[in-house]
Amino acid sequence: MPDTQTPTRPGVSEAEWKLRCDLAALYRAVALYGWDDLIFTHISSRVPARDSLVKQADGSFAPSETDHFLINPYGVFFAEMTASSLVKIDGDGRVVDGSGAMVNPAGFTIHSAIHGAIKDAHCVIHLHTDAMTGVSAQTEGLLPLTQNALLIRPQLAYHDYEGVALELDERERLVADIGTKRFLMLRNHGALAWGGTAGEAFTAIYFLEQACRQQIAALSAGRDRVLEVGQEVQDKVAPLAAGVGFVGVLVWPGLIRRLDREMPGYAV
Repeated sequence: MPDTQTPTRPGVSEAEWKLRCDLAALYRAVALYGWDDLIFTHISSRVPARDSLVKQADGSFAPSETDHFLINPYGVFFAEMTASSLVKIDGDGRVVDGSGAMVNPAGFTIHSAIHGAIKDAHCVIHLHTDAMTGVSAQTEGLLPLTQNALLIRPQLAYHDYEGVALELDERERLVADIGTKRFLMLRNHGALAWGGTAGEAFTAIYFLEQACRQQIAALSAGRDRVLEVGQEVQDKVAPLAAGVGFVGVLVWPGLIRRLDREMPGYAV
């Protein structure tokens, strides 16, 4: 197992280093499952002020007074992401770790909105998979066709497409649309999910991806030839939607073991 407790980057606390290792692993996992889109999607993790150090003008590091979050440097492929390559930014999008790296401005708009509005959204994952983007462009959205869909639908919200997310005032509408839900379908664009940990976020987006893939497959028979689950059963399954955190705890260690076998090197 990689050493995830000893920082290899100056000015990084042990707590932040653990977050960096988990986030880098999550980027690699997305690549492993084929959900990445070159360099054009993003995953972020909040770094609480108590765990964050900020580079000062004299080159030293001092404790932060506000939360920051980690995100990918623009131009690095998910399969090559490492803990030390991740960029730390503040709520205004400024790089605060001294790396000078570039961050995707659309990624900042989307992720800063969710981190800022939902206190439990410590990890936010936004993807453009064919399945999620396909369902986002369907007028009815995610249909009650499969068990995975039934687990997602009670926690799924929708946000209409406004173009590439470069305008900061879109954050207000993103926040209004997601409310307290865990999933947001970005119409004609993709989707996002959040979790309290990297494991929760991965498991959440996995369920959403599976539900969307299954819907695309089912609709290949035509809209009038699919069997929807009745409302009574939908209501029966709905309470289980809150269990993604527990399942994420179970899934994450196995995913780390797989990454260590098939895509090692993220924890450096």
